[in-house]
Amino acid sequence: MTQSSPGNPPVSFIDNPHAPEVYADSVSGLFVHNGNVRLTFESARVNHATTPGPINRVVIGRVVLPFAAAEQLRDFLIGFLRDHGSAPRAQEAPPTIQ
Repeated sequence: MTQSSPGNPPVSFIDNPHAPEVYADSVSGLFVHNGNVRLTFESARVNHATTPGPINRVVIGRVVLPFAAAEQLRDFLIGFLRDHGSAPRAQEAPPTIQ
Protein backbone atom coordinates (compact mmCIF):
# COMPACT_ATOMS: atom_id res chain seq x y z
CA MET A 1 0.00 0.00 0.00
CA THR A 2 1.35 3.41 -0.93
CA GLN A 3 0.39 6.54 0.95
CA SER A 4 0.90 10.09 -0.19
CA SER A 5 -0.31 13.55 0.61
CA PRO A 6 -0.29 16.69 -1.52
CA GLY A 7 3.26 17.95 -2.07
CA ASN A 8 4.94 14.88 -0.56
CA PRO A 9 6.39 11.87 -2.37
CA PRO A 10 4.59 8.52 -1.98
CA VAL A 11 5.56 6.43 1.05
CA SER A 12 5.51 2.66 0.61
CA PHE A 13 4.74 0.12 3.35
CA ILE A 14 7.40 -2.56 3.83
CA ASP A 15 6.55 -5.49 6.10
CA ASN A 16 9.39 -6.74 8.31
CA PRO A 17 8.79 -10.37 9.38
CA HIS A 18 11.69 -10.02 11.84
CA ALA A 19 10.19 -7.10 13.75
CA PRO A 20 9.89 -7.87 17.48
CA GLU A 21 6.51 -8.86 18.83
CA VAL A 22 5.73 -7.80 22.38
CA TYR A 23 2.97 -9.06 24.68
CA ALA A 24 1.62 -6.73 27.37
CA ASP A 25 -0.88 -7.60 30.09
CA SER A 26 -1.95 -4.01 30.51
CA VAL A 27 -1.36 -0.34 29.82
CA SER A 28 0.19 1.07 33.00
CA GLY A 29 -0.37 4.68 32.12
CA LEU A 30 -0.33 7.35 29.50
CA PHE A 31 0.18 11.06 29.31
CA VAL A 32 0.54 13.86 26.76
CA HIS A 33 3.76 15.88 26.61
CA ASN A 34 4.98 18.15 23.81
CA GLY A 35 2.13 17.06 21.53
CA ASN A 36 2.91 13.36 21.92
CA VAL A 37 0.89 10.64 23.65
CA ARG A 38 3.16 8.40 25.71
CA LEU A 39 1.90 4.90 26.60
CA THR A 40 3.60 2.61 29.12
CA PHE A 41 2.92 -1.13 28.91
CA GLU A 42 3.39 -3.74 31.63
CA SER A 43 3.44 -7.48 32.06
CA ALA A 44 3.19 -9.68 35.15
CA ARG A 45 6.48 -11.38 36.04
CA VAL A 46 7.07 -13.94 38.77
CA ASN A 47 10.21 -13.88 40.91
CA HIS A 48 11.05 -17.56 41.34
CA ALA A 49 13.74 -16.91 43.97
CA THR A 50 11.18 -17.87 46.65
CA THR A 51 8.17 -20.17 46.78
CA PRO A 52 5.56 -18.97 46.20
CA GLY A 53 7.19 -16.32 44.06
CA PRO A 54 5.83 -12.79 44.26
CA ILE A 55 4.27 -11.38 41.12
CA ASN A 56 5.58 -8.01 39.99
CA ARG A 57 4.17 -5.55 37.47
CA VAL A 58 7.13 -4.90 35.15
CA VAL A 59 7.30 -2.21 32.48
CA ILE A 60 8.02 -4.03 29.22
CA GLY A 61 7.85 -1.15 26.77
CA ARG A 62 6.83 2.37 25.95
CA VAL A 63 5.31 3.81 22.79
CA VAL A 64 5.30 7.49 21.91
CA LEU A 65 2.86 8.67 19.25
CA PRO A 66 2.21 12.13 17.84
CA PHE A 67 -1.27 13.21 18.90
CA ALA A 68 -2.67 12.75 15.37
CA ALA A 69 -1.30 9.19 15.20
CA ALA A 70 -2.84 8.43 18.62
CA GLU A 71 -6.21 9.61 17.29
CA GLN A 72 -5.77 7.34 14.25
CA LEU A 73 -4.93 4.43 16.56
CA ARG A 74 -8.07 5.15 18.63
CA ASP A 75 -10.28 5.17 15.54
CA PHE A 76 -8.62 2.04 14.13
CA LEU A 77 -9.09 0.13 17.42
CA ILE A 78 -12.71 1.20 17.80
CA GLY A 79 -13.49 0.09 14.23
CA PHE A 80 -11.57 -3.17 14.63
CA LEU A 81 -13.29 -4.05 17.91
CA ARG A 82 -16.69 -3.13 16.52
CA ASP A 83 -16.08 -5.36 13.48
CA HIS A 84 -15.19 -8.23 15.82
CA GLY A 85 -18.28 -8.06 18.02
CA SER A 86 -17.36 -5.40 20.55
CA ALA A 87 -18.68 -1.87 20.55
CA PRO A 88 -17.90 1.09 22.82
CA ARG A 89 -20.28 1.24 25.74
CA ALA A 90 -22.39 4.38 25.84
CA GLN A 91 -22.26 6.67 28.89
CA GLU A 92 -19.52 4.66 30.57
CA ALA A 93 -16.68 6.39 32.38
CA PRO A 94 -13.23 5.75 30.91
CA PRO A 95 -11.19 3.07 32.69
CA THR A 96 -8.95 4.14 35.52
CA ILE A 97 -5.35 3.22 34.88
CA GLN A 98 -3.39 2.44 38.01
